[in-house]
Amino acid sequence: MTPDTGIAEVEVSAYEIPTAVPESDGTADWKSTGLVVVELAAGDKKGLGYTYTDPGAARLVKDVLAGAVRGIHPFDTTSVHAAMVRAVRNHGRGGLAGMAISAVDVACWDLKAKLLDVPLSKLIGMARPKVPAYASGGFTSMTERELSNQLSGREPERDLGRVAAARNAIGPGVELLVDANGAYQRKQALAFADRFAELGVTWFEEPVVRTDVPGLRLLRDRAPAGIEIAGGEYGYEPADFRRFLEAQALDVIQADVTRCGGITGFLRNAAQIESHDLPMSCHCAPALHVALGCAVPAVRHVEWFIDHVIIEQELFDGFPRPEKGELKPDPLEPGLGLSFKRGEAAQYRVRI
Repeated sequence: MTPDTGIAEVEVSAYEIPTAVPESDGTADWKSTGLVVVELAAGDKKGLGYTYTDPGAARLVKDVLAGAVRGIHPFDTTSVHAAMVRAVRNHGRGGLAGMAISAVDVACWDLKAKLLDVPLSKLIGMARPKVPAYASGGFTSMTERELSNQLSGREPERDLGRVAAARNAIGPGVELLVDANGAYQRKQALAFADRFAELGVTWFEEPVVRTDVPGLRLLRDRAPAGIEIAGGEYGYEPADFRRFLEAQALDVIQADVTRCGGITGFLRNAAQIESHDLPMSCHCAPALHVALGCAVPAVRHVEWFIDHVIIEQELFDGFPRPEKGELKPDPLEPGLGLSFKRGEAAQYRVRI
């Protein structure tokens, strides 16, 4: 059904989901994950979108973005996105605003697909029927025993032992990826790259802080040939990705639909990445990346991030299940194929 009018309602809610135990990586500690859920209504349909961020993003959706998108036809996703970018001019387009925009944009695409009664994967257009997923976990807050159990602190001097434990847990012949979360200095990262290569590591993510673009280029040029330098998960707008591309700083560009402007932003960023003949990887939020992973030829795989997997399994019907390490979009359900389980989520809801 095609609505005669534009987006009529914008609903937003926020949740704080505790982790089973306190967690940490190379540069951060956390004991819960923030989830902001957006629903847009037009005609007799509702579109669903969400992002993983501080509940403060929900206030931005409610106070700034909702008024900007009401009345725009949900088929005009480009107009919806542009209206939100204009609305946050004085707030800044990145960070919290970028994640709020992403949630609304995903909801608009989901709504559009539901109104057309087609799966999102078909609306965007598929390049392949399935996309590989890679397991992601092994936080620095885990002991080597816990790390080994999950894969079968943060102290750099322990990192080689932790990577060795991971290799022992997964065995030979399985790709091993390391994410430093920007924790190392340049020369320190270079030294670790050499040692990681000896353990069969093939992927070194954010070896230095993401703003040190020359440092990333140094790592790309001087790391062992078998290790790819990856990054980009904190790209919020096209200019963020352009900096990496112009500097030739990365082997693989990561993009996150919950940060980079939703589906509209992801597709735009994918176009410029593909123009540089570089591969992509989808960062976290696996349920939101399945259709995109199948639609964008440059995408190599989707991150099966354990924290988000737990949340999406619990709170969303239609959550995709991997088969032999690959994910497929639902071929029948319109839109994302997801529905939000409000009853289960109610215990985590926070005021906005």
